[in-house]
Amino acid sequence: MPRREAAKALARFMSLHPHNIAQKFEVIVEHFRSFTKHKIGGRAKAMVVTGSRLHAVRYKLAFDKYIKDRGYPGIKSLVAFSGSVVDPGIAGSSFTEVGMNNGIKESELPDKFAGEEYQVLLVAEKYQTGFDQPLLHTMYVDKRLAGVQAVQTLSRLNRIAPGKEDTFVLDFVNEPHEIFDAFKPYYEVTSRGEAPDPHQLYDLQHRLFEWQLFDQVEIDAVCEVWFKNRYDPTAGDHQKINATVDKAVERYRALDDDDEQDRFKGQLTSFRSLYGFLSQIIPYQDSDLEKLHTYARFLLVKLRRDPKDFEYCVEDDVSLKYYRLQQISAGAIGLSEGEAEPLKGPTEVGTRRATDEAVPLSSLIEKLNERFGTDFKPADQLFFDQVAETAAANETLQASAKVNKMEDFAYVFNRMLEGLFIERMEGNEDIFTRLMDDDEFRSIAASHLVQEVYERLRKGAKTVG
Repeated sequence: MPRREAAKALARFMSLHPHNIAQKFEVIVEHFRSFTKHKIGGRAKAMVVTGSRLHAVRYKLAFDKYIKDRGYPGIKSLVAFSGSVVDPGIAGSSFTEVGMNNGIKESELPDKFAGEEYQVLLVAEKYQTGFDQPLLHTMYVDKRLAGVQAVQTLSRLNRIAPGKEDTFVLDFVNEPHEIFDAFKPYYEVTSRGEAPDPHQLYDLQHRLFEWQLFDQVEIDAVCEVWFKNRYDPTAGDHQKINATVDKAVERYRALDDDDEQDRFKGQLTSFRSLYGFLSQIIPYQDSDLEKLHTYARFLLVKLRRDPKDFEYCVEDDVSLKYYRLQQISAGAIGLSEGEAEPLKGPTEVGTRRATDEAVPLSSLIEKLNERFGTDFKPADQLFFDQVAETAAANETLQASAKVNKMEDFAYVFNRMLEGLFIERMEGNEDIFTRLMDDDEFRSIAASHLVQEVYERLRKGAKTVG
């Protein structure tokens, strides 16, 4: 599989795995109860920064379940994300912010969070900038942050309030040096690097017209419709825009090869991004640039990615066997040390797509194991595989799996589990001893095995039937 795309897919699979989410929320809730909740005279609040809207949905469900299962009073959460989210793991699901917040409207959410009823806010691309809540004391970060985004997000904590003496960040993802690098350029003195060249836009504009995939007449036609009724376009307006843009799409598809399509699309993307940046600081007073920028936005939507470039789905090829959550480091990040890199704008524009190398999926899993601290050996995995094989061949378990739901099957399975372990004890004394002596280790192993054996037997029963 392509290394970069597969690595993203594996990381996403791991981050959304129910066991991963459950482990993190045990840490988050218990930390909030024992540390944060008592700060600022018992009024302190926390924010959980998630990696995507789907993460926010699953984290909200996991948070509420954890609180309910343990009967913790006085801790309630709100979630913030845009639009509706379909969870592929829940058939027929469609989650919205208002629905998950029991009818609280988006406009009401900041005031509700400011009150006494809610203490934790889970966010996905919302309230990370421009959000003032002086009682916000702790931030739990489960998302990659870099550059100004890291500064804006973590700076939600630095609002003063009576009784607020400190703040706290618990980061599951980012390294301390990455946060240091993000904040350092803005500490005390901010220096500026080489200024961006405003003429880059005209160079890109010229190169785009050289492709002869569109002309000024078509650009003007799109903009005339769009700017005439921009805030309330009709179905007829969209139809006219699409009809004009589709002409360029057909010419794009007729290009000789994928490389040429990549080059054009790269240049068009660069123009859109560069204009969006430079037009905020440079008064071009050139309507043709603004028109091309508007046209480019419509055209890029229609230049679909190649099917092989879409996000990989690895759920059928991998499973999460082991997981360990541990503290890597703790302490303050001192910004006073070292020289800061100057802030830089875009001085050169790349237009080619990054290439990717193919690697075996197993090698990526090994690297992720290293990253997340797992250290089980192949022999340990073989022990569990043998237990699963023995269990799947057991007639009592076979009969139970055919007629029972997972919860009822687990009761039968757990009664037989110790015998299954004993059958495979020879040659596996170390792991057998761990299973017998360590209740937590045994519980995690049992929960994985019961699900694997049940799914295997149910699948076999369906195949036979």
